[in-house]
Amino acid sequence: MGSLGTPELIIILVVVLLVFGGSQLPKLARSLGQAQKEFKDGVEKGMDDDDETSA
Repeated sequence: MGSLGTPELIIILVVVLLVFGGSQLPKLARSLGQAQKEFKDGVEKGMDDDDETSA
C-alpha cells in the first residue's frame, strides 16, 4: 500500500467539492478543525488523567 500522492489528493478534493459544493467547504473545514482540536484536547486530558492515577 502506498501513500497518497498529489494526483490522488487532487481527485479527492474535486470529489469533495462536487459533493459538498463550494459554499459548504468553509463550514466543513471549520467543523473538521474544531473536531480535531477537541480530539487533541481529549487525548491530552486522558494522558493527564493517566499520569495522576499512576503517581
